[in-house]
Amino acid sequence: MKKVLLFSLLFFLGINYCHASTSTATSYVLMDMNSGRVIESKNKDTPMLIASITKIMTCILALENKDPSEIVTVDESINKSYGSGIYISVGEEISLLDLLYGLMLRSGNDAAIMISTYVSGSEEEFVKLMNQKAEYIGMKNTIFYNSSGLDNTTRGNLSTAYDMALLTKYAMQNELYREIVKTKKHTVKTNLKTYIWHNKNKLLQYDYITGGKTGYTEKAKRTLVSTASKDNLNLIVVTIKDSDDWNTHKTLYEKTFENYKSYKVLNKKTFSVPGDTYYDELYIKNDAYITLKKDETKSLVSHIKLKKITNYEDGELVGTNYIYLGDTLLYKEDIYAKKNPSSKIKFIDKIKKWLRI
Repeated sequence: MKKVLLFSLLFFLGINYCHASTSTATSYVLMDMNSGRVIESKNKDTPMLIASITKIMTCILALENKDPSEIVTVDESINKSYGSGIYISVGEEISLLDLLYGLMLRSGNDAAIMISTYVSGSEEEFVKLMNQKAEYIGMKNTIFYNSSGLDNTTRGNLSTAYDMALLTKYAMQNELYREIVKTKKHTVKTNLKTYIWHNKNKLLQYDYITGGKTGYTEKAKRTLVSTASKDNLNLIVVTIKDSDDWNTHKTLYEKTFENYKSYKVLNKKTFSVPGDTYYDELYIKNDAYITLKKDETKSLVSHIKLKKITNYEDGELVGTNYIYLGDTLLYKEDIYAKKNPSSKIKFIDKIKKWLRI
């Protein structure tokens, strides 16, 4: 029988976490990549056309479902492409990885169609994968209709600044994805042509920028996703329909680097909870960092919720550690139990001593 025990550890007292910004974006999000905390936002849950930042989903799905070293023979499916392209030709042989570079650096719509067709057999089947993955990630206000973000002749993909930040947070966990989106220049040689591609993301001129994706259609206007890292601060900015997006991203990053720090709120060393008589030792698998202002550290509260399991296995999941800023949940981490043979011996010794054996 399993029951639940609830423990609360108050780290600090007080609260102050209001933010304000005058952004030219119709919608935007500034997110802490480590915890998923939204530091600042505007209309973050409003669904809007997202144009080519769609290709973040196309890229990560290709990396997860195919070997990027595989050679793709370009077929006639690319003939329905229009707008920005990398201008591949039917019959051309090119690696999937190179197609992904063309997708993310040059926003190739022909690359998007070819990638989706290669992965799933057709773009229509690939779109099903896109929407399944969106649901898995928690993108509650998103629907994909194509792999490119085009919206002139088909229904355009709809998402929110918050959902696209969640997608970016997820994608940035993939090492090869991170390598692709931070690349400034990529050279490709196929059986037919040689290409030299320069990244459209102008923010890469700043040392702290680690990647991102540009987007534009006449209907969606300018959309932009970027990521940045400095002094262990790992951030995501998403802007939708922003005529001055380069400056919006730069301003948000520099303001955050100036006013925030990354604080280690949990570490993966073993620990115990006062009053817990069920587990020898408890531990978490990851150190946890959250981006905070100094005065916000006074408002952090940790809630530890443990199950009551009398016969647990070594390494069994037994609870969750929730980190709150005031009433807002910022982070949660699974807790595992560790069996300590020495503690059992000590317990037996205590029983023997009590019985005077």
